[in-house]
Amino acid sequence: MRRSRLRHLGLAGLLVLGSLTAVGTLPASAAGSPTPSAGEPAASAGLLEAMQRDFGLTAAEAEDRLAAERHATDLEPTARRAAGKAYGGSWFDAEAGRLTVAVTSDATPATVRAVRATGAHVRTVEHSERQLDAAKTRIDRLDAPAGVSGWHVDPAANAVIVDVVSGEHADNDVRRFVDRAREAGPVTVRTVPSAPRTFAAGTVGGDPYYTGNVRCSIGFSVHGGFVTAGHCGRAGAGVSGWDRSYIGTFQGSSFPDNDYAWVSVGSGWWTVPVVLGWGTVPDRLVRGSNVAPVGASICRSGSTTHWHCGTVLAKNETVNYSQGAVHQMTKTSVCAEGGDSGGSFISGDQAQGVTSGGWGNCSSGGETWFQPVNEILNRYGLTLHTA
Repeated sequence: MRRSRLRHLGLAGLLVLGSLTAVGTLPASAAGSPTPSAGEPAASAGLLEAMQRDFGLTAAEAEDRLAAERHATDLEPTARRAAGKAYGGSWFDAEAGRLTVAVTSDATPATVRAVRATGAHVRTVEHSERQLDAAKTRIDRLDAPAGVSGWHVDPAANAVIVDVVSGEHADNDVRRFVDRAREAGPVTVRTVPSAPRTFAAGTVGGDPYYTGNVRCSIGFSVHGGFVTAGHCGRAGAGVSGWDRSYIGTFQGSSFPDNDYAWVSVGSGWWTVPVVLGWGTVPDRLVRGSNVAPVGASICRSGSTTHWHCGTVLAKNETVNYSQGAVHQMTKTSVCAEGGDSGGSFISGDQAQGVTSGGWGNCSSGGETWFQPVNEILNRYGLTLHTA
């Protein structure tokens, strides 16, 4: 199947395996990335089929949603500037098909009119994004017990959400952590089914790349190599491809605190701006790294479970793995399993991030986090390889 074709072309090790979602400011390398022209198809037939399968949509509904999400992504920076200090966050409302922007109750009428003039829906809230981010930063300084899965700012709830693993609410350490978190600012406690874990796996033949006895997935091609998850290998570690031939070396890696890395390539391998569709959808060209808003659809490609789609649930979440906390992660409703770590998260043709970890699986469902790609590009001074 796909493997034999890639072996013939010599591309396998550098074809990205999933989708990305990044937060923050676009790096200079991404800002100049080409975007699709007006005459270019909005999405391939395979992508529309995947969205119909994973979201229960018709083909027309999937096309409409993708168009609305692209508009919301383009609109968000303008609406944020219009809200100024009153900005309380934003998200894509899939049911309404539009961007919703939260503004604080002390916003002037002129500010509210300016936000509405962008085309966004306005919701009045108590706390600004700056206040919520400050509360989360204070919580980040706390030592979290294993029973606390993570925490993030939820603009729709206008609070910091602290996730506690089911059955752990009565644990004394968890209760103390929650009490201290509530002292930091507006906090809402929610229950999650299980604790997060990373998605690396032991050696399995025929999958995209290995370091030692660990198998992971390639994220996105950059000029000179590719980006992936930091827990997959330390700086200096050698990397081999799906066929066990030498690819290159981890040039930078960070885990925990962050979960990102980049690998230089050589020995006959080269980079291509592609995410594998694994036969579920056609391979996706990567054209940039514009950030999809909360609520937008997003898809992931990985070497174990291949192509799956879901929704962006939260940004800037702190995830409390057993190895330590990882910050500035994006949470999705996409499933993943061991070996998918490092793989691509993509929204349309825009790279979003590399798979880190999560809970659940692709049989019963779950949630998965990724490290935003723009943060990785900025950290290492890399340039995304785009079509």
